[in-house]
Amino acid sequence: QEQLVASGGGSVQPGESLRLSCPASGTIFTIYAVGWYRQAPGKQRELVAGITTSGSTDYADSVKGRFTISRDNAEGTVNLQMNSLKPEDTAVYYCNIFPPSDHWGQGTQVTVSS
Repeated sequence: QEQLVASGGGSVQPGESLRLSCPASGTIFTIYAVGWYRQAPGKQRELVAGITTSGSTDYADSVKGRFTISRDNAEGTVNLQMNSLKPEDTAVYYCNIFPPSDHWGQGTQVTVSS
């Protein structure tokens, strides 16, 4: 099972934006839905956004209207555009298929703080 490695995190102030990226093989895109997940300190990992093989998307209520998940077939990536970031968005972000496999790749830290 391919491990998906997230990148693009960083430290930003509230209201700023970040774009996360997750390269994946074409096989992943054609077979599985892919999700972005996050885990904040002391909390369980949660699904933030997902995109199906047909391109349908869904979001956690906490990020609706601020985050956008997309798939770039040419570059082979699944991306998460995060706008209007809030301190409560601080977490390690991961990408994985949906439903998630047990093979979690390296996440990327997102810190939102003034």
